[in-house]
Amino acid sequence: MKTSVGATEFCRNFGLYQRQVQREPIEIKSHGRVTGYFVSPEDFDRVRRILGASQRAYHPSELPDHFKETIRDARMDPEHDHLNALLRGK
Repeated sequence: MKTSVGATEFCRNFGLYQRQVQREPIEIKSHGRVTGYFVSPEDFDRVRRILGASQRAYHPSELPDHFKETIRDARMDPEHDHLNALLRGK
């Protein structure tokens, strides 16, 4: 089970959540939206090891074809259409 707590509550009771995070991750919300997670050092190290093992930096000329295709075919979410309009000067 994951605990979800508001940012203000989290700040006010940090000591409590410092102990609780040893048992489970804590989801931090602000104005009803998730803004982050508080995790134990062990969980963080586990995630960092997993991500570190799968990350590789590429020079653009070295990108595998499937990455090039993914980038070429990527589309912005329609909720950001207003940004395209700004770029077009509309």
